[in-house]
Amino acid sequence: MCGVVACRMPGAAAPFLVDALRLLEYRGYDSAGVAILTTAGTTVSSRTTHRVDTLERQLDALEQAGVTGALSGTGIGHTRWATHGAVTEANAHPHLDCTGRISIVHNGIIENAVELRAQLEAERHVFASEVDSEVVSHLIEHELRSGGGLREAVTAATGRMRGSWAVVALDAQSGALVAAAHRSPLLVARSEKGVFAASDINAIAQWVDLFQAMRDGDVVELGEQFAWTRAGTGVTPPPFVSSIWSGTSHGLAGHADFMGKEIEEQPETAARIIDELAPRIANGSLWAELQLPPFERVAVLGCGTSLNAGRVIANAFGSLGDVPNSSLIASEGQSAIVEPRTLVIALSQSGETADVLRAIDDLDLGTSALVALTNSDHSTLARRADSMLNCNAGPEIGVAATKTFVAQVITGVAMALSALAATRRIDREYARRQVDDLRRIPDLLAHAIAASQKAIPPLIDEIRDAQGYLFLGRGSGVVYAAEGALKLKELSYRWAEHYPAGELKHGPLALVEAGTPVVVIDSGDRRIESNIAEVSARGGRVIRIGGAGSTIPALGLSLGTPMPGGIDRWGPLESVVPLQILARELALALGRDVDKPRNLAKSVTVE
Repeated sequence: MCGVVACRMPGAAAPFLVDALRLLEYRGYDSAGVAILTTAGTTVSSRTTHRVDTLERQLDALEQAGVTGALSGTGIGHTRWATHGAVTEANAHPHLDCTGRISIVHNGIIENAVELRAQLEAERHVFASEVDSEVVSHLIEHELRSGGGLREAVTAATGRMRGSWAVVALDAQSGALVAAAHRSPLLVARSEKGVFAASDINAIAQWVDLFQAMRDGDVVELGEQFAWTRAGTGVTPPPFVSSIWSGTSHGLAGHADFMGKEIEEQPETAARIIDELAPRIANGSLWAELQLPPFERVAVLGCGTSLNAGRVIANAFGSLGDVPNSSLIASEGQSAIVEPRTLVIALSQSGETADVLRAIDDLDLGTSALVALTNSDHSTLARRADSMLNCNAGPEIGVAATKTFVAQVITGVAMALSALAATRRIDREYARRQVDDLRRIPDLLAHAIAASQKAIPPLIDEIRDAQGYLFLGRGSGVVYAAEGALKLKELSYRWAEHYPAGELKHGPLALVEAGTPVVVIDSGDRRIESNIAEVSARGGRVIRIGGAGSTIPALGLSLGTPMPGGIDRWGPLESVVPLQILARELALALGRDVDKPRNLAKSVTVE
């Protein structure tokens, strides 16, 4: 979940590293640091347990004091999400060997770190931190004693490691820069502006047009020409991939935070995806392009928001085509049983979610097929699946997913409709009517944004001091209630739970007292009225998300034209907008950082 970046460029490395780390900070913000090569053959390091802005000020202060000497254009950087060891400067990256010659940054977990540390300490290596990552620098130091260069030492060191790693090592003596990857994302790129490595293309998009995604076991020396090896043997480099998202995509563009910006991008994101997919849905060609075998049932696999999106997609298969369906929590995947001829849809925004990848390892797919739904064509999940579909959400910097949920749902439902049409579970005329409904989504989302931005801010003072929140829905609304509760927990740090509204009398109603906020997704089920009455009778503060006359009238209208309350059978997708805005507004009122909620990171690459 940490962010790794490295460069070798003609200009100064420090400004580049700082800018890149800002774009990687969503992957972890417990600490940040850099190590930069000097022209004297040493490295200058700076680390902080604060944000990247603090790191930038530290580097400026070092430069003004003349401490940095002549810094080169070669360096490495890291932003950390703590897994092993407390959040301290000593545990921040980069980590050094005993001599100060080798600096490393690492994302992942070294599973045999305790064993390796004991061996190295027995050989008189002295450790300066508690973290597993530091063993990498000492292993490289040890291997360099055997002769050879940095690439050979990194190859030998990683050969002794178990677990996951995206590592970049910098040798102050030779100036060499070597990257290694195994079960953790790392990509490399070269342009006229320099040589780069990063955990995410977003960090270096403004510097390169093409990149290469490292595969498990790859070791690459980042020189004028890249030398690709695996287990010490030269291998064919992976293909070049185009970088379609420029660095300009990352600006706030006048918004106060990235979450607010990304919420408002949802209508445009939805329109772009639908325009691209719609012509290939009803005729079954979208499904045919995936080249997957026939299926009798569907299972979705994911974590958090991606799992909620998967449940919407599974509902679409079931409600539109009567396909038996289920959802699998990826972190519990080792106990799941996949029946024969099941279409397994694995969802992960990054395509690097460790729990999802491990679940795939654990599942016995047999005659079943695996399709990846991800925002990254070159991700590990995309490579390991039988087929993949890119949800094309674009860059999302806010840690709490917003537009990626909408993108995953639209892309997955489009696939479901195409599969159902291709397998004749629905006729193509019905599929075309559903595609017409899909085309309404951008307007529905735009209306929901406008209605929510007007209705929600006045509610916040009334509910901000509540310690717990309930979210209710019926039928297709239940999964959106789940997503709303998750968003509020992520951003406000307050307890929130979701339930099918019919379950109130079976226990959760005991939680309702005078003033308890109860958010209700009113997607048109008539039974919801009796549930609202039960809450009101006990003094609960009902916040109804529905059509005209609701507390938040975000559903069912677009630009003044009457429209259905969400999409028939699997909606209401637009209800996620007021849920996102409610969570954001409450969090801001409580003084939270909505882009970087505590203890969380965007890409969960460790179990």
